[in-house]
Parts: sequence; C-alpha cells; structure tokens
Amino acid sequence: MKKIFGFLAIVTLLVSCNKNEQGNMVVKITIDGLKKGTLYLQKVKDSALVSVDSIQLDGKTEIVLSDEVESPEIYFLALDKIAGERISFFGEKGEITVNAKLEKFAASAKIKGSVNQDLLAEHKKMAQKFNGKKLDLVVEKFNAYKINDTALASKLEQEEKSLIRRKYYYTTNFAVVNASHEVAAYLALTELYDANIRLLDTINNSLSTEVKASKYGKELEKFIKEIKAP
Repeated sequence: MKKIFGFLAIVTLLVSCNKNEQGNMVVKITIDGLKKGTLYLQKVKDSALVSVDSIQLDGKTEIVLSDEVESPEIYFLALDKIAGERISFFGEKGEITVNAKLEKFAASAKIKGSVNQDLLAEHKKMAQKFNGKKLDLVVEKFNAYKINDTALASKLEQEEKSLIRRKYYYTTNFAVVNASHEVAAYLALTELYDANIRLLDTINNSLSTEVKASKYGKELEKFIKEIKAP
C-alpha cells in the first residue's frame, strides 16, 4: 500500500501563541463546566500538529480563537487537562461556533458555521452505519470459525467485502456530488486511500478548480501521482 495520508501519524507541537490580531476564521467556543486550563487551536502543518492560537482560562466565559485560513481544512481544539482527546472540525473563513461539555469533551461538541463541517457530519452518520454492520459481520464470522462452520464463515467474508465496496462507492458518490467543497478531497484522502485508484481518479476529476487548488485538492493530486508512479 502506498503512502497513507499524513493525519494517521503526526507529531504534536504545543506552542502557546496568543495573537494580537484575529485571522479570517474566528472560532467562538463555549465549554460547559470549564473554568480553568489552556485551550489550543491546532492544525496539521508539514505532518505535525501545531498550535496556531491558544487562550489561558481563569473563569473566562468568552472564549475566542482564530487563524488565517488559506483554504478550508481540519482544525482541532485541545485542552491541556484532557490528554489525547480533541474536538475536530472543518475550519474555513468566517465565524464558527463550538459548544461542548467538559465531561464529554469531544463527543458532546456541536459545530456551526462551516459548510464543509456540515457535509462531513452528514457523511459520518452514514459511515457509522456501515461500520456498525461491519462489526456485526466480524462478530458473526468469529463465531462461525469458532464452531468450525467454514461455509458460513466464507459467506460472511463475502458479505463483508461487499459491504466495504458499498461504503467505498457511497463515499465516492458523496464526494462527486459535493465536488465544489473541500470535504470531497478530504474524504478521498482519509476514507479511500486504500481503495481502487479509479475511485480516487473519479473524485479528483470531478473537483472544482477552487477545490483542486486547495490544501486537500493538492494533497489528493500528489497522492494519486505517487500511487501511479512506477
């Protein structure tokens, strides 16, 4: 398998960087139950997770972080007191609101203001259904092998492969339908990196000129070229 998209293995760099000027993306955040700590706004840069803005909280209720966005991309909110858990969202120009609870930091997060985030959430709902069905098949297949029912195990194996293909086709169609948004290229990179190259080509060829010039559009073009390289 060729290179996997950089999000799968990254180095985290936590740099306190409170800025004097706001960028073209302003993130307004409310976290119920949070009174003290440091909140970081992060993104991936050169395969490393870097903090682009931060705020030290001491009873503050108004939390605002920002960055200068060249093209829509995935951002993260990390809290120093919660190790290894981050709120992820598609950042883009404009105002984005994030509401969450300290107790269920990432799971409770609700994000508004980003079209790409709305589309990503829509895809995620369907992907979770595919993943749930796949898990059921894995359990059934394990039980079949346990009782030495090779015929049933083989049948379930084929059903699992068919399910994976349907998920790939769903993602491809979803990306093509939304080819004017950066989420299309992002999904190709994160969900279809090990799929048939024809699916990646289909998405890449459908992308709008603006998306092709975006961070993920360029990453997708580069990734496809590397796969096709002799």
